[in-house]
Formats: sequence, C-alpha cells, structure tokens
Amino acid sequence: MEFIHGLLAITLIHILAVASPGPDFFLVSQQTLSNGRRAGLMCSIGITLGLTVHLTYSAFGLAAIIANSSNALWAIKILGGGYLIYLGVKGLQSKAPSNEETANKKAVQYSAKKSISIGFLCNVLNPKVPIYFVSLFTLVLKPDMPLHHIAFYGLWIMLIQLSWFSFIVLLLSHPKINKKFKQSGHIIDRVLGGAMIILGLKLLLTRAPQ
Repeated sequence: MEFIHGLLAITLIHILAVASPGPDFFLVSQQTLSNGRRAGLMCSIGITLGLTVHLTYSAFGLAAIIANSSNALWAIKILGGGYLIYLGVKGLQSKAPSNEETANKKAVQYSAKKSISIGFLCNVLNPKVPIYFVSLFTLVLKPDMPLHHIAFYGLWIMLIQLSWFSFIVLLLSHPKINKKFKQSGHIIDRVLGGAMIILGLKLLLTRAPQ
C-alpha cells in the first residue's frame, strides 16, 4: 500500500508542477510555434531525458546535498539563468518572415538533435529542480525502499512529463490553432523570449536557500 500511496502522491504533485508555466513550458511552446510539431516533440523528449539526470542523483541522495550547497546552487543558477537569457534574446530577435521565407519554410528540416539538446539543457540547468525533487522524494522515499520501486517512480514521472508536453505540442500544432499563431509568430516568439529572459533574471537574482 505504501507504494500505491507514494505513486498517487507523485502523480498529483508532478501533474501540478509540470502544468505550471515555467522554462520548459515556454521553450516547448516557442519551439513548436517557430519550428513545427516535430521540433516541439523533440524538445519535449529532450526535457524528459533531462529528468534522468535529476532522478539519478535524487535516487542516490545527492539532491539533498545539491539543494543545501550554496556553491553548487549558485553555479547551476548562473548556467541555467544565463542559458534562459540566451534563448530569450534569440526569441526577441525574431522578425516577421518575408513572403519568400514563408513559402520556403516548409522545406527546412529543423535538426532533431538540436531540438533535443535545447530541451535537455533547459531542464538540466534549472536550479529549482533539485529542490523540487528533494521535496517530492522526501514524501515517498524510505531508506529500505526497493530499487525497482524507485525506478518505477522515476519512469512514471518521465511519462507524465512527456505526456503533458506532447499534449501541448499537439495542441499548438493543430492546423487551426497553429494558423492563428503563425499570423503573429514573430510577436509570439518575442513574448516567449521575453518570458524566458524574465525567468532567467529571476533565477540569477533570487537568493539560494541557506
């Protein structure tokens, strides 16, 4: 029963967490609207793969060490905040495409590797994630918990993450919805870019917990 209770707790908490707009959400939205469904799905896969890093060190108890190490958190904050600002600046530089660019855009294949790596780095370099996993796993992990239970929890969290962002990608890439967004795509790019810059600055300026 403890395993089932833990699974229910993780499901509820992680659904609420992943549904809250944050760096991953803004990035997936931007990639989908700018580069299409394939790029959005690849970015979602990258974000999900990023979770494997956090889940691995959490399983070995390193999340608590990272969350309570001001130096480690500061280093992650600089990398994560800087990366978000970099992505945001690229979004702000978006321009309205010319008629020729619009006609040729379908012929451009956006690199799957690039989309996956962007999503992976965005998730791995988020300094809030170690703190989140400390809180999450403190609720369900026990010293004597079997390793296969921990592994199942991790896979379940990844499935929730991938399912949610895949839903966002499919929603934003729906022809009717996507057409409306495409009409002002460069403006949306700038708005989402500005949001990522704000999140990056917030990460850099927020004091790490003592």
